[in-house]
Amino acid sequence: MSSLTDQLQSVVAGRSPLIYLLSPEEDRVLQGLRAVAETAGGVPVVTWSCVSGLEGEADAEATRDPVRALQAVSRRPGAGFFVFKDLAPFLSRPEVARALRDFYYSGRDTVYRHVVVISAELVLPESLQKEIYLVEVSPPSESEIAEQLAQARQEHPDYGLPAEAAGEVVLALKGLTEAEIRQVLHRVGQQGHADKDRILDEIFAEKRTIVKKSGYLEFSPPRYDIDGMGGLDNLKDWLIRRRKLFSREALDAGVPIPKGLLMMGVSGCGKSLAVKVISSLWQVPLFRLDMNLVFSGMYGTPEEAFHKALRTTESVAPAILWLDEIENALGMAEEGIKIDSHIFSAFLTWMQEKPPLIFIAATANRINALPAEIIRKGRFDQVFFCDLPVDEERVEIFRIHLKRNGANPDDFDFKMLAVMTQGWNGAEIEQAVISARTDAYYEGRPLNQRDLSAAISKIVPLSETMEQQIKAIRSWAFSRATPASKYGRRRVG
Repeated sequence: MSSLTDQLQSVVAGRSPLIYLLSPEEDRVLQGLRAVAETAGGVPVVTWSCVSGLEGEADAEATRDPVRALQAVSRRPGAGFFVFKDLAPFLSRPEVARALRDFYYSGRDTVYRHVVVISAELVLPESLQKEIYLVEVSPPSESEIAEQLAQARQEHPDYGLPAEAAGEVVLALKGLTEAEIRQVLHRVGQQGHADKDRILDEIFAEKRTIVKKSGYLEFSPPRYDIDGMGGLDNLKDWLIRRRKLFSREALDAGVPIPKGLLMMGVSGCGKSLAVKVISSLWQVPLFRLDMNLVFSGMYGTPEEAFHKALRTTESVAPAILWLDEIENALGMAEEGIKIDSHIFSAFLTWMQEKPPLIFIAATANRINALPAEIIRKGRFDQVFFCDLPVDEERVEIFRIHLKRNGANPDDFDFKMLAVMTQGWNGAEIEQAVISARTDAYYEGRPLNQRDLSAAISKIVPLSETMEQQIKAIRSWAFSRATPASKYGRRRVG
């Protein structure tokens, strides 16, 4: 509780008569205010709600109306924290605004005399913006979370959580409210023996629920192993080397934390799969931001919805934020002209100021549609180019998909398959294997070379239908991006 009380103590030290505390944690904030009141010499804390009225009034029901409640508060002499739980929806009423201003001008010279509004949403009319002091209450700090975890371990002796794993669990719980943390820990405790993996799974499930409520963020479960991604050896090596860097231990040691990764290139060459692999490899939840929903207007203006999406992402850190086809997501035209400069500028600012344990994974097909501001060094740690796989990589991709579809790779002629799929991308190889298996299953027999050859003959690869576009992408990437494949330099041009 110390972090919260420190923040609230700093707020009331400014002697602003009107304070707006933006937080979904009504009980936690109220407890913090009571702690501050206690240290101030026992200043009374009086609450109001639209159901119960003003606490301590002889006829509390008569003060359900906010104007009457504020008038009653103004009549009370001396110090006090008058906490209004449900006042935000009434702030647009002119008589409520007038009553608040009257309190403001009458209480400026009294120490510890405040009307405090607690609300989970910001509803602040322009007529009150100069008088009300707005504070965004911080979520539980790591020390507060550690206290909750220690208490939960005392209440549930069956916890099998090693002491050295407590830090990882505390980090995963960051961004949750005090009530959500308590619910997660007790829910796991009721299931009996709870080790680190079970607790982390429950935490990620809670965070998945949080982002699902937002509507425009989608949780992507960590189910793709790095061994299931064929080729792209340079990219895989980069991810493996930074696996231990994206952690609280590295942050505390002062090691630079990976900020983000931009992958561009030919469609179907594994960019989206690589993003999903990061989540599994680093054991960090992945959330995809659907910019189509942000721009749809379903969640307010695009600027407001985008801002909420970023704040929601911060609340579930540590996390990976996935921006798919970023050139479209940020509203860029074909020639690279910014259509929505407000969202673009907000995103650039957020990239510089975001919490360190949020990793941005962005993919792009038309990176030339992005302005230099977003691809310059410092925004992303690295820009990788994913090209069409060479023979060795196509063989590796064939092996992966044949195993997934129940076939024995030793029964296939990979030299022949490599020749037949010259210029193919990974998605086309996957589809050929799936189509061959479908035909074999229909005929009630195992998948064989003939089925695969027949499926390959029916597919026209993207390298033929979009030949000019692929040449343009390769030309752009030659001197501007790092090849994701270890064979990349000899093919790009």
